Amino acid sequence: MKNRVLLPSLAVCLMLCSASGWAAVTSCETIKDKVAAKLDGKGVSSYTLRVVSKDTETKLRVVGTCDGGRKKITYRRGKSAGAKDDTAEKSEE
Repeated sequence: MKNRVLLPSLAVCLMLCSASGWAAVTSCETIKDKVAAKLDGKGVSSYTLRVVSKDTETKLRVVGTCDGGRKKITYRRGKSAGAKDDTAEKSEE
């Protein structure tokens, strides 16, 4: 009888512990590079990806989240808005 209770609860415990490993925090730069590779692969040549806080309201398209859900990556079609945006990206990461 003890085995009927012990084994399922042990299995549930192991699954929950391993799930935290699956949800490991991925760096913003890694996800941004993957998104950029997909866009480049589709022939998109003029775009800007920015990392912003998850609380930042934006009309831009959100293409990913990173840093354990604390930040999001936005996509803007067209040429980069300049060095100021690049600085903002780096300071957010």
